Amino acid sequence: MTTAPTNAAELHRRSVVVETHNDLLIAVAARPVDRWAAFFREQWLPQLHEGGVNVQVLPVFIDDEYRPEGALRQTLRMIEAAHRVAEGNADAVRLCGDGAEVDTALDDGKIALVLALESAPGVGDDVELLETLYRLGVRIASLAHFGRTALADGSGEDAAGSRLTRAGVTALAEMERIGMIFDISHLGAAGVDHVLELSTRPVIATHSSVRALRDHHRNLTDDQLKETAARGGVVCVNFFAPFLHEHDHTVDRLVDHIEHLADVAGVEHVGLGPDFVAEVMEDTTRPCCAHPVIEGFRTDQFLPGLEGPAGLPLVTEALLRRGWGDADIARVLGGNVLRLFRDGLGRPAS
Repeated sequence: MTTAPTNAAELHRRSVVVETHNDLLIAVAARPVDRWAAFFREQWLPQLHEGGVNVQVLPVFIDDEYRPEGALRQTLRMIEAAHRVAEGNADAVRLCGDGAEVDTALDDGKIALVLALESAPGVGDDVELLETLYRLGVRIASLAHFGRTALADGSGEDAAGSRLTRAGVTALAEMERIGMIFDISHLGAAGVDHVLELSTRPVIATHSSVRALRDHHRNLTDDQLKETAARGGVVCVNFFAPFLHEHDHTVDRLVDHIEHLADVAGVEHVGLGPDFVAEVMEDTTRPCCAHPVIEGFRTDQFLPGLEGPAGLPLVTEALLRRGWGDADIARVLGGNVLRLFRDGLGRPAS
């Protein structure tokens, strides 16, 4: 008796899909306040539904124009935008503070939203503000972007070889105390190693790919992948095409990174962190201006079909073509991150 081949669409539909990095809040906050909830419903909710997204992490990223003086104000504004999105679309989404709330949202047929800080420029070295932001719903945070902050160096500063600053070490301990998951994406190489040396709880890389396949400072080395896994963490693969391959921008190159990560760290430590920026950048860039560039790469260099969340079923199809089993695909699509959220999201240290 032969077994019918797995239907990719059905497998994707019945899996919990957790997407750990979509900068959509930037586009939402660019609208007038009274349009925040409606814009999300009109522009982003259909894409999330089409992509089968069940849990969406919402990074709070502060553009350079707000740094340093306006960083905290814009951080608070974007957090408020997330709350208004959730309140104005309560039939479809729910802002969640811990794993139990995520599960309840899923049981109710709603998309669970989780707030994350990307580089936390509004905090500076006032580490006590992390608890303030936790009270407002933030549950994941990183300490740097490409450059230098009061807490750590981003990966663009790797030549400095810097570990966490004294305030950064305090920030890590404070995050573990209150139940905020530490995000190592964007952190400089020495800083990642420092976190993995000090951390007592699992960490996440919300949007990082594999250094062994694409030698770029935004990607993680095999040793870092192994150490993250050894501590129970999850690495969510970044879809930004230039971080995957120099010129072959295809879904197969993305699957190469997923497979390498699974081989090195174990399939139970792999997730999806697409870093969907193409539409957000297009949406928020003035017509007069050149297309935004990230680390020398145009932000319109994307994987065909994976420009936004609606294309996520293509990942399931590609993994099936590579011979992956249903259970392992479900782990990568979201099961692994969901486990991490259930165990540590919003759960203070005992």
